[in-house]
Amino acid sequence: MTANMHEFPDAAALAAALADEVAACLAAAIEERGSASLAVSGGSTPKRFFETLSTRDLDWSKVTVTLVDERFVPADNPRSNHLLVSTHLLKDKAAAANFIPLYYDCSSIEEAARMATEKAARIGNPFDVAILGMGTDGHTASFFPHGNNLQRALDLSGPRGVLTMEAEGAGEERLTFSFASLSDARLLALHIEGQGKKDVLIKAKAGSDEAEMPIRAVLNRAVSPLQIYWAP
Repeated sequence: MTANMHEFPDAAALAAALADEVAACLAAAIEERGSASLAVSGGSTPKRFFETLSTRDLDWSKVTVTLVDERFVPADNPRSNHLLVSTHLLKDKAAAANFIPLYYDCSSIEEAARMATEKAARIGNPFDVAILGMGTDGHTASFFPHGNNLQRALDLSGPRGVLTMEAEGAGEERLTFSFASLSDARLLALHIEGQGKKDVLIKAKAGSDEAEMPIRAVLNRAVSPLQIYWAP
């Protein structure tokens, strides 16, 4: 599968360019189908992009935002992706967007995954935009190296929806959309910053073992062309 590299001089230039591209995709989806969907990732990297995107002019009331993955923690937990998105994206003009979380206060994470899958089914397929991040260990979404549910999560012939994941590098138990749910997004983007992440990407491209570096699944098998956004 093709991956297109978009390099920018700094994080601010990247955030502006990615926000413009995402806003254009969402606006086109609204015009064509009357609604748009956006799945975003957590971590520190997307904060500036979220802040920039939140100011873009479009009919946000017709946009549904969800998370690519989430820790099994309540929305007020400092490590919650829900909290991150509420703070940095769902504000300004984007405050009008609809938000579908992945965490639900259930007795088990498996029950939360079932509930998240059910709620997400209303969004429609494929996502208009899915934005991935990548860890220094080569994980993306909650596809962690040697995760307990990794093979199932990376199975493109498997069902769409939300799965659970436990892994040594993950910290908390995780909820994550399956690769099948993300792979065919109309805009599939990987947002990374810093030379360290670029080096991880180079290493990932040089090998094929997806259990070692799950980002390889996205690089090699995604249905949609991967757009990589990078700044030093």
